[in-house]
Amino acid sequence: MKKLNPLGYLGYLCLASFLSIGASQLRADAIPTGWTCSGSCGSLGANGVVSLSPTGSSSYQYVSTNNGLNGIGALPTGSLDSETNGSTLSTTIFSATAGTALNFYFNYVTSDGAGYADYAWAELFDSSNNLVSLLFTARTRPDGSITPGFGMPDPNATLTPGSVSIIPGAPEWSPLGSSSGTCYNTGCGYTGWVNSNYVIQNAGDYYLKVGVTNWSDTQYDSGLALDGVTIGGKPIDPAPVPEPSTFLLLGSGMAGALSMARRRLFGR
Repeated sequence: MKKLNPLGYLGYLCLASFLSIGASQLRADAIPTGWTCSGSCGSLGANGVVSLSPTGSSSYQYVSTNNGLNGIGALPTGSLDSETNGSTLSTTIFSATAGTALNFYFNYVTSDGAGYADYAWAELFDSSNNLVSLLFTARTRPDGSITPGFGMPDPNATLTPGSVSIIPGAPEWSPLGSSSGTCYNTGCGYTGWVNSNYVIQNAGDYYLKVGVTNWSDTQYDSGLALDGVTIGGKPIDPAPVPEPSTFLLLGSGMAGALSMARRRLFGR
């Protein structure tokens, strides 16, 4: 029988322990630690028509109506009627002083067209879940400007560009699922990256929430990419890292693996 290399055996046990404990921390599609998703959310690198944002980040977050939930994604300030299913994503709570700028980039993508006005939005809430401000809207239409969204309240943030027409075509983007690369009628496409900048008026604790919803049906999905969320120029979305409990468990796993290897090697 071939004799197992002791170091190789120990390495195998440590690796198995690490994978069994920390696999959930390594998912490529994980949203930032502490962010909250209802429906379909994730993180991606450049994919299809959605390039990396101007921030230079290697990934961005997204929400999509594909695999969205019924009754989720409607504008919190008031449903426009006929919303069906969608998704929302909320950041962690952050503190800000009066006069601090909240800045981020968004990119609206839709495979739906004329007659089915899917839409997306972003709003700022305080830590008591009270609405503070509408920061942007984007909505599908056959032609013309889709940001800000037609028939929706005016956003209070400064958008750059201030008005955006759709970049037309059947958008290929994996968060759209089976709708990727398809288009219903006219008006499909994406906005490209748009900057939203809002100056917070009062000191306090806040969080940013974005959403997207299907309109009138649940076919031909739409989505929203989000990146570069900063408050006062500092990011509020640190990269996911294993929690302290994970490190403790991992350390215990390695200690156990070492003890087992020693017993096998030395018989005690």
